[in-house]
Amino acid sequence: MKKEINDLVENLTEVTDDLIYDEMDEEIDDDQMDETELQSIVAKEIDDSVDFIDNTVSPVRAKATEYYRGDPFGDEEDGRSQVVSMDVRDTVQAILPSLMRIFTGSERTVEFMPQSAEDVDAADQATDYANFIMNRDNRGFLALHSAFKDALIRKMGIIKVWFDENKEIKTYDMTGLDDNALSALMADPEVDVEIVSSEPYGEDMVDPMTGAVMPAPLVHDVRLTHERSNGRVKIAAIPPEEFLIDRRATSLEEAEFVAHRRAVTVSELVSMGYDEDEVEDLASDTDELDTNVERYTRNPALTTMTNARSDEAMRKVMYIETYIKVDFNGDGIAELRKVCVAGNGKKVLSNEPVDAIPFAAFCPDPEPHDFFGMSIADVVSDIQRIKSVIMRNTLDSLAMSIHPRMTVVEGQASIEDVMNTEVGAIIRQKSAGAVQPLSMPFVGQAAFPVLEYMDAVKEARTGISRASAGLDAGALQNSTATAVNAVVSASQEHIEMIARVFAETGMKQLYKLILKNVVMHQDQPRMIRLRNEFVQIDPSVWDAGMDCVVNVALGRGTTNERMAVLTSIAQQQRQAMTEMGAQNPLTDMTKLSNTLKEITELAGFKDSSRFWSDPADFQPSQQEQKPDVNEMFIQVQIQQIQADIQKKTAELELERQKMMLEDDFKRDKLEADILIAAEEMKAKYGNRMDVEKLKSDMAINREVMKAQADVIKQVTND
Repeated sequence: MKKEINDLVENLTEVTDDLIYDEMDEEIDDDQMDETELQSIVAKEIDDSVDFIDNTVSPVRAKATEYYRGDPFGDEEDGRSQVVSMDVRDTVQAILPSLMRIFTGSERTVEFMPQSAEDVDAADQATDYANFIMNRDNRGFLALHSAFKDALIRKMGIIKVWFDENKEIKTYDMTGLDDNALSALMADPEVDVEIVSSEPYGEDMVDPMTGAVMPAPLVHDVRLTHERSNGRVKIAAIPPEEFLIDRRATSLEEAEFVAHRRAVTVSELVSMGYDEDEVEDLASDTDELDTNVERYTRNPALTTMTNARSDEAMRKVMYIETYIKVDFNGDGIAELRKVCVAGNGKKVLSNEPVDAIPFAAFCPDPEPHDFFGMSIADVVSDIQRIKSVIMRNTLDSLAMSIHPRMTVVEGQASIEDVMNTEVGAIIRQKSAGAVQPLSMPFVGQAAFPVLEYMDAVKEARTGISRASAGLDAGALQNSTATAVNAVVSASQEHIEMIARVFAETGMKQLYKLILKNVVMHQDQPRMIRLRNEFVQIDPSVWDAGMDCVVNVALGRGTTNERMAVLTSIAQQQRQAMTEMGAQNPLTDMTKLSNTLKEITELAGFKDSSRFWSDPADFQPSQQEQKPDVNEMFIQVQIQQIQADIQKKTAELELERQKMMLEDDFKRDKLEADILIAAEEMKAKYGNRMDVEKLKSDMAINREVMKAQADVIKQVTND
């Protein structure tokens, strides 16, 4: 009974929990924003930002484009000079090469900073990989060139970063596969196997034990389709008029609404995964970019007839990829969402949360508390207009002084002859003085100081002059070295300010987006070549929030000056290592290697690893590090044998000397015994004995024994 009651209580609890969760889900669903409301909010933001860009920003940028190209101002008169000064273009072209050198002159323009000691290797690898993506996977130089040029002319340059889920599909045909091989292929989840044909191989066989008929084995012809994800990070500079932002924004990070609008084909939308029937209904012959003055100023060849295609797949659809902060889930906190809409009705095609806006913005002269700052064209366009007017009037004055107007007595001269400006042509007149030139003195000399003054104003605003740009060889001929450096430094300071702003804004945003995309979307390791070595890159273990530092060549003089300084540093490093040893308090091989690599890169060789190795990677050769065991054994054996020979030689020498001493002792004793015996015999027998002869014989025997010992010693030494 107790068990039944417990079961009943558990059932009631589960039912109560289900009811509570169902009510919570209903409340969440009630609070969540529906698609109609979201579409209305997005459409309002789009309309407001389009009005802001198309009617406020684009006309100014279109006028700057006209000034950069040197287009006529629209107030020209027939018969008068129509020359246009090219100050905007000259200034932009003087600044742009320096900026490109600063940001593309090194393979490690941007470096990621590790957050902890464990992230040092990952940060170094992430730096190499991000620069690889920028310069190898994408045309980074051209993307930066386009963005910088847009920024200098049109206030803002925009680069978009995204991960392209590209899938690589390969098809193979294989024949003659048995059942085992077919089963192995079908077990591979990444391979789609299509059996084209299956035929028996050989004849049926009969089992001799049971008599059962065994069918012949089958062989198969198959078609294999291998699909592999080959996603890559993509980088592109987008046209300025395609970028939308709300008029209240002061930066990309704080913007409530940012969007990228572009006219795409139905085919492109279908390839993105959208329904074909749905996007075909959204196609139109016109789009809102058709009314954008900036688009047609930049490319006058475009017309509103570009969308008039009869085939449905190539019809144009206005596709807007928006990034909006909105409380979609009803929790009271606005989150960043990516909402893609299409068509003139702003129909929502997709809606998903995201954590970053995929744009990097470059502005050369940002205004505090405003997104759009000023461009070089904004600063120089009025000077270009003034100089153009002065140059036109000067040329008109010169033309009128060379070809003055004529006064003619009506009816007394041929008007056709007077209007003929051919050199040496005659003028027919009925009376003398009927045609007289109306002399106009040339007054252009007074305009030259004004032109010089306007050049000085432009130089003060931009820092760019003929002297600093190297266009006037005689401009600094009589100046001191201090004056020359002052002129060059003034130009460099303006360019360095622009470069520093680019580095702290657009470049950091760009590389952080690259890192975030590879960490979040690259789901498998990739083998690439870095520093002449193949390295496997796995970004899944990296920290996507690593900070980055932009290495820009600021305040360090020209390339030749920096190379001279680095060469001097290398000499001092070598001297310190020579005097104090390789290990000293001032420098080491790693620092010397860094100096030599920097000199090599300044000389124009981007891959310094072709010339200098990293001292940290140096390892002794295998022969030096691990001597051969057999060779060591042989050397030990040889040393042992030599020691034994020396020992034996010493023992033999000692034995020989001992034998010689014993022989001498025996001979001396024998000689003494013989003398004693002779004396005894002489005393006893009284016979006269030849003692001297006995001594002579003993001496001969002694020499013979000594010669034999010398022979034995010689043989032993040999």
